Amino acid sequence: MSIEQIERAIEQLPAAEQDALESRLLARRCGLAALSEAERAELIGSLTEAEQDIDRGRTYNGDQLRQTLRGWLGK
Repeated sequence: MSIEQIERAIEQLPAAEQDALESRLLARRCGLAALSEAERAELIGSLTEAEQDIDRGRTYNGDQLRQTLRGWLGK
């Protein structure tokens, strides 16, 4: 089956099924399963830190959020 045939078949799906397929494909490409154990641990640590900031009532303006997000993501 060619990519064009697959694309045409996807176009025939109801919108909800197209959305579900897109989510599954993104999860395969970018989800936790795509991360190494070390990357997964780092991400979970960063998310925990972010959640703690939120729980403490920490707020960010746009620039602060971008800077802090880079730190949470290790960039």
